[in-house]
Amino acid sequence: MKALTAHRYGPPEQLVLDDLPVPHAGPGQIQVRIAAASINPLDLRLPRGDFAQLPVTFPHVPGNDFAGTVTEVGAGVTGYHRGDEVFGHAVPHALRAMAGAKKPSLTTGTLAEYAVFEADTPFIAHRPETLDVAQAAALPTVGITALALLKTARITEGETVLVVGATGGVGTTVLPRITGKVIATGKPGDADLLRERGAAEVIDYGDYPKDVDVALNLVLPSDELNDVANALKPGGRLYTITFPMPRPGFIDRDDVLFELVLDVAGDLAGMREVAETGLTATIGRRYPFEQAGQAITDFANRHTTGKLVVLVGGLD
Repeated sequence: MKALTAHRYGPPEQLVLDDLPVPHAGPGQIQVRIAAASINPLDLRLPRGDFAQLPVTFPHVPGNDFAGTVTEVGAGVTGYHRGDEVFGHAVPHALRAMAGAKKPSLTTGTLAEYAVFEADTPFIAHRPETLDVAQAAALPTVGITALALLKTARITEGETVLVVGATGGVGTTVLPRITGKVIATGKPGDADLLRERGAAEVIDYGDYPKDVDVALNLVLPSDELNDVANALKPGGRLYTITFPMPRPGFIDRDDVLFELVLDVAGDLAGMREVAETGLTATIGRRYPFEQAGQAITDFANRHTTGKLVVLVGGLD
């Protein structure tokens, strides 16, 4: 099969389409013919060698989010059958410790013609007919994260919410669901998109207001959020989806809540709920499979909005 492949640690420019053996479903697993996949930060950072404590086995196939068709069912799997249309999110085996202890969501890599997944996980579900393949591939990680943020933050209608990194996949997905006044960071060219997605005001990066009730950080490292924290009123709440894990000393405020939102076990949201809730992802650009490496390169080097989707199955 063809697969986007890293043969060593390096920048995204070193990724190549290569011929690899087709992975087959073992007990408790399904094999999926991938129709589309979307780009996430891990697709860049793991093959680049950003996580020394998480060594990658080469050849490595990136890709977490996907939509496709079940082509093989392993022993013991009862929830899926050949021909089922599915979509979801999974992480490489190098991140097994972060995938949840009870029902891990693991993959051989979705930027390939075929991938294998653990079947018994809340992060994979049947794709509803109302969700097209590209949207289904764009939605999993950002949909799960958006729902987890909304459930954790419990934003009320009268609150003012600062969203840092609003133009990305999570930001453009969560914006329409935030009640109250939303102040979003973005570049001047992003203003129309962000207002269309629900922002009442668009500001430049770092130009933070004062006395907001809630701040959602979707992009900055968690140890670089002191300015964001200082935008909060006393008793405000700061939620981040980035590492490192928040700890005392990262911000100089002891009167605000500072919390990481990370749903590794599917306790806050799963793919079935994401589909039923009706969330939609913003697709910034679509790439043919032959340009899968370019998609990750663009993600690394260009200002992009929404999700970048790779059409593995050659869809229009």
